[in-house]
Amino acid sequence: MILDWLPPSLIVVLLMLAAIGAVRRMNLWRTGQADKVDWVAGLLAMPKRYLHDLHHVVDRDKYISRTHVATGGGFVLAMLLTLLVHVLGVKSELLVWALLASLALMFCGALFVFKRRINPPSRLSKGPWMRLPKSLLTFSITFFVLTLPAAGVLPVGAGNWALTAVLSVFILLSLSEMLLGLTWGGPMKHAFAGALHLAFHRRSERFGGGRSTGLKPVLFSDNGNVNAVHGVAKPSDFKWNQLLGFDACVQCGRCEAVCPAFAAGQPLNPKKLIQDMVVGFAGGTDASYTGSPYPDGKGGTQSVGQARGGADQIITDGLIHPDTLWSCTTCRACVEECPMMIEHVDAIVDMRRFLTLEKGETPNKGAQVLENIIATDNPNGHSPGSRTHWASDQNLPLMSDVKQADVLFWVSDGAFDMRSQRILRAFVKLLKAANVDVAILGDEERDSGDVARRLGDDATFQSLAKRNLATLSQYRFSTVVTTDPHAFHCLKNEYADFGSTALDGVEILHHTTFLNRLVKEGRFKLSALQGRKVTYHDPCYLGRYNGEYDSPRELLASLGIELAEMERSGYRSRCCGGGGGAPITDIPGERRVADMRMEDVINTGADMVAVGCQQCTAMLEGVVEPRPIVKDIAEILAGQLIEEAH
Repeated sequence: MILDWLPPSLIVVLLMLAAIGAVRRMNLWRTGQADKVDWVAGLLAMPKRYLHDLHHVVDRDKYISRTHVATGGGFVLAMLLTLLVHVLGVKSELLVWALLASLALMFCGALFVFKRRINPPSRLSKGPWMRLPKSLLTFSITFFVLTLPAAGVLPVGAGNWALTAVLSVFILLSLSEMLLGLTWGGPMKHAFAGALHLAFHRRSERFGGGRSTGLKPVLFSDNGNVNAVHGVAKPSDFKWNQLLGFDACVQCGRCEAVCPAFAAGQPLNPKKLIQDMVVGFAGGTDASYTGSPYPDGKGGTQSVGQARGGADQIITDGLIHPDTLWSCTTCRACVEECPMMIEHVDAIVDMRRFLTLEKGETPNKGAQVLENIIATDNPNGHSPGSRTHWASDQNLPLMSDVKQADVLFWVSDGAFDMRSQRILRAFVKLLKAANVDVAILGDEERDSGDVARRLGDDATFQSLAKRNLATLSQYRFSTVVTTDPHAFHCLKNEYADFGSTALDGVEILHHTTFLNRLVKEGRFKLSALQGRKVTYHDPCYLGRYNGEYDSPRELLASLGIELAEMERSGYRSRCCGGGGGAPITDIPGERRVADMRMEDVINTGADMVAVGCQQCTAMLEGVVEPRPIVKDIAEILAGQLIEEAH
């Protein structure tokens, strides 16, 4: 037929344009800093990471998971078979029918996408995304009809040149959205960038069921480079694969839906932040953004279209307001929910580092807290010599005296807080009941550095970490236990970057994990807790950061408690608002995050909320009464301890 050459020619031209777009896009990512990756291993691992790790997250929403399998899987298979059947002219009845089947699968998936977009959730971006299901349907129908003659369903030449011309127009419209959108920018961009992001992810340890949550350290040895910048000032200061990760965002808004700062009306929306990062390295403005804007902290929203960026432009000079960065509690709810496995928290802390280390612009009490940590080794400026005052009547051995013990109890900064001291004493009571060989560092213990690191002062964090490691290296112990999930996280996941062997072969545990072992071993006896309806709040730095969800619940179950779980619990637990230095920077919002979390508690009908974090206890007890009682699990267990007479 006279126009038979047109469809395959259009496909080839669009593929060539897509390839040009891919090169252009990769050059944008290359404006970032070098980062060592295993290119071959990453590419080989990418299919498994896509099918297993990515879909493990996507599958939390069954509707979208099945829709994605049908639509995405159908499109990829249909595109490959289209090249064989319609471009290369491979004559195979099997391939033709496989192409028809893949197009039918894609059509079914596209119908569900279309249904989803009729009345989309507020978290979903609109604009071009509303056009996507129409393009998917057009693509599947067009190529299905185009393939029918090859399958013998329609006679060759059916419809004459007119049908070929019409199909060519629809090929141009739909395939442009699919292929050019992949690489030039559009709703399909996430598929191209996302696949490479999975291959060259900065945290490859996350795949295959692993966990990687420790922040990457700042390298302060700049080899005499006076222009070296600590932290991220410009988009080009990010690692290249971080820029790639930003481009992988599918704008599904799952991060937005779980962000405590966004819910509280503070000026942070993780989805908007990532899209602003794309504006930053690609250049231009955010005028084309069609999702939810940043809240303004007063019950309204900020305007869209004002943010401007460029690869070498300071991010906080016109692209993102510093308050957006300081609103984050570093709870990792956004990271946990992201189907593309983007690392929002890493990016935020990287930008905070520039503000703190290079500009000295840590808001509200931030600068004073950092000065306190440097001068007194604790955030509130207490005398370092008073660290063991809480234990004056506890008869706890000091490591400096005994030199070795089975368990080192890392007390953390709860030693200076009267409320937290009750938790420490309860834990010690349980340790003594179980005859645990335990000692503390006493005044040799320094702040873990958690607050300094989340506030962007990695220099102070590294100094504290190295001093603590030097102290620990003097003694022998097999286990470190702490009641502070933040210190637990630093010791377990972040101290290993500094070359010390002090913690090699040492098991680092949260106190709920350790107590659960003692209970299972029958090391002490507990009576049942009666007359209380109890719920449990998962601390972010224990749950999402370290994967410990079971031990606290098993401990409560050992008291005969049947938990009244909150709607947002486990990996979807709502943050209390106490992490990331948020209470220190204190960015205004419409509501307090802790108040929202207490509402979650109240909605269960519980009259007691069990916690496993000193900071969470402080935040939740800061909610005005009447409210449920807040108790650490150690306190609850100590209250039910059956003490044997000797």
